[in-house]
Amino acid sequence: MTYTIEAHGLKKRYGKTAALDGLDLVAQRGQVTAVLGPNGAGKTTFVRAVATLVRPDEGTLLVAGHDAGKDPAAVRRVIGLAGQFAAVEPAMTGRENLEMVAGLFGQTRRAAKASAAAVLEQLGLVEAADRLARTYSGGMRRRLDLGASLVGSPRLLLLDEPTAGLDPRSRLELWDAIRALVADGTDVLLTTQYLDEADHLASHVVIIDHGRAVAAGTPTELKQRIGGNVVEVRVRHGRDLPTVAGMLGRIHRVDAQIDEPTRRVSVRVEGSGDGLMSALRYVESAGVEIDDIAMRQPNLDEVFLAITGRPAENHDDASATVAA
Repeated sequence: MTYTIEAHGLKKRYGKTAALDGLDLVAQRGQVTAVLGPNGAGKTTFVRAVATLVRPDEGTLLVAGHDAGKDPAAVRRVIGLAGQFAAVEPAMTGRENLEMVAGLFGQTRRAAKASAAAVLEQLGLVEAADRLARTYSGGMRRRLDLGASLVGSPRLLLLDEPTAGLDPRSRLELWDAIRALVADGTDVLLTTQYLDEADHLASHVVIIDHGRAVAAGTPTELKQRIGGNVVEVRVRHGRDLPTVAGMLGRIHRVDAQIDEPTRRVSVRVEGSGDGLMSALRYVESAGVEIDDIAMRQPNLDEVFLAITGRPAENHDDASATVAA
């Protein structure tokens, strides 16, 4: 088996805070590996370690076969890093941005032009290449930022919350760009606040908590791990959410989850049709108006909650805050 990342027994402390506490994690070549975890779980610290921005106190970390602790310069030559915010120069064109970054990688002017042209084609930015970056949409700026990470032809691309703040259409466009990169041979390590993003993009998902890996597998394997199905009820009126949640929780003896913005209540159930029918009967008997009721497989949000006991949160690691 060929791995692009091999981490064994990684430990990193900031004072009394254990950001990584014996983390074991491997990422195979030729795929997107998503790292998920609650706030403070160690996600950002791990990405920073792979990027050689922090050095673990203990353990071994190999990136594309290079020891990140002993030879960080070799690791930096094979990685690209794109963070949460588009780091482009708005007063320059898209092409000029990429050529400038290629030059910083040490490429000659001719090679930089060729690299920029190839990346613009790869990310579907050819038509906008000679427009100022400040005229780009948010999704285009993020793709340009992604391109800046690619002009050095990295074997491994580190994506830390790449679609944070983007509208749904821009997110889908960036997903397509990421899939194309993987198809062309770039390995990707992804952290994301959107678990549906990991579900759509990742071949392998690792969930970490308290600095350790607590689950790993394909999205399908992780869903099968917690078993059962999910009954989801969408009520007509938001005021009925607590009533329905309490009712379904008592029936199935588990805590029901409320999503106020979409007026949905969801609860994990064992079995199939019986759980749906019993939920429908009880909701109707309470006189609650419903817009929709359905049964589905668990999604990664529910897997995440079942494994960690906490919902996914849109925050950086506490450890990263300490490190900063």
